[in-house]
Amino acid sequence: MLKSDIITKIKLNNGTSIPQLGLGVWLIPDGEQTENSVMWALQAGYRHIDTAKIYKNESSVGRAIKNSGIKREDIWVTTKLWPTDFFNPKKGLEESLNKLDMDYVDLYLLHWPVLGMTNKVWKSMEQLANEKMTKSIGVSNYSSTLIKKILADCTIPPAVNQINCSPFDYPKYLHEFCIENNIAFEAYSPLTTGSRLDDPTLVNIGQRHKKSPAQVLLRWAIQKQMIVIPKSVNKEHINENTKIYDFNLSQSDISLLDDLSS
Repeated sequence: MLKSDIITKIKLNNGTSIPQLGLGVWLIPDGEQTENSVMWALQAGYRHIDTAKIYKNESSVGRAIKNSGIKREDIWVTTKLWPTDFFNPKKGLEESLNKLDMDYVDLYLLHWPVLGMTNKVWKSMEQLANEKMTKSIGVSNYSSTLIKKILADCTIPPAVNQINCSPFDYPKYLHEFCIENNIAFEAYSPLTTGSRLDDPTLVNIGQRHKKSPAQVLLRWAIQKQMIVIPKSVNKEHINENTKIYDFNLSQSDISLLDDLSS
């Protein structure tokens, strides 16, 4: 079995399948550090890389993918439209594709909502999907209220909503709303940017399973059918984050973790 075959996938509402575990590259500087992180992730079996225009490292992501020797169609690439490009999303995506040196991305997200522009910009996103510049379209940091506005007037519904999420900051209502509306829920900063890895509940659960607190956090998200994109520039941590498929959290474990956000 290939390393990449271990990572589970989630089927989106447009029929495509996204790897449930990916590498996020937020705050990783453009250049060698981003290229190394992406290369290490691909070597460890990741097939999902998440970047954005505002991260300013799309070029490094593209180089690492090209230099990996892995077929482009075997890697899921997400990037995002920053609000300054909301008046011309096609130009925004063209610039990202140029930096990535790719003909298409697998997922293009509205990075942040702008009041009063939700439905207008979504129509432009639908056109990008129709033109095959992106296989899937979605949103990031969008509330259920804003998503309802899109759903009421769309031809193509959002495939994904990407949200800051961990057991310490769990938007349960939004998660349930996305499930009910067949929108995949994607968690960024699932490891709390490292700030809560010493939490006693997390440590105790990890000790019972012989797993690190980070692995427990990722497993919690995986069992809740979330997509997770932990960021790391550490080769050992990138590898460790894939080792979440050989154990299961019990319902009592999950309840304890859910309570961390209350």
